[in-house]
Amino acid sequence: MKKFVCYIILIVFGIAFGQNALAQYIDAPRDGFYDRTTNVERKPIPYVYVNESDVMWSQRIWRTLDLRERANQVFYYPTTPQEHWKNLMTVIMDALKDGEITAYDASTTDEFIVPMSYSEVMGKLSSSEKITLQRPYPPYEEYDTIIVRDFNTQDITTFRIKEDWFIDRKRSVMECRIIGICPVKQDIDPNTNEIRGTLPLFWIYYPEARQVMVNSEVFNPKNDSNRLTYDDVFWKRMFTSTIYKKSNTYDRRISEYATELDALLEAERIQNDLRLRESDMWQY
Repeated sequence: MKKFVCYIILIVFGIAFGQNALAQYIDAPRDGFYDRTTNVERKPIPYVYVNESDVMWSQRIWRTLDLRERANQVFYYPTTPQEHWKNLMTVIMDALKDGEITAYDASTTDEFIVPMSYSEVMGKLSSSEKITLQRPYPPYEEYDTIIVRDFNTQDITTFRIKEDWFIDRKRSVMECRIIGICPVKQDIDPNTNEIRGTLPLFWIYYPEARQVMVNSEVFNPKNDSNRLTYDDVFWKRMFTSTIYKKSNTYDRRISEYATELDALLEAERIQNDLRLRESDMWQY
């Protein structure tokens, strides 16, 4: 009987505590002077349907998006997630964890062929390092240990973008559609801490991710009330990037046939060809 009474008291106390905590949460002060509802369950602007017979020209382009450049820092900050504001990598990882988007293996191809689970993605993001330490007491012998470094979104400073440029003769427009986005991590030698290159982590299919992007806000330095989303930034191309590959016979990157300044000039030449292609379309 005493146990039963104790159970009843615990249940009543738990309910009272839960209601009190809920009341405190509901009564929390509003962080602002108006209710933020604009981007709640916002839907992306649908793409215009394009018939295959209306595509008179198309070309695939791959770009590097460097978040260290000033124009691209909206993708990198904030480093600590806030209620209505997260950096791009945090948005992607949260969507992967919730099953809203799918990650595809980027180790061998940039096609969306081999899907990856969230645990597999986290396995690629975390890193382990074997180091040798010395014991602080006699006989001061050395021993090996493994240090596991957890993933931090601040480690991602580069993204790759795969996009298609095409001319639609029915609408008489030249348009760009982003097909995929790939976060890239620096490949660091654990022994020397030297950067050996870059390591693509996974690809996400951008049309699938647009619903997530359109409900994720980006800081607008010109007007706090005019809130942008990641989908707005990609749609309006409010970023800077460098072309590292275009579709070609040998399926090779610019870095495979040009280096340093020549590679930059080649990337600029490809970008200029896209501009000329659009301007030439309106010449009669």
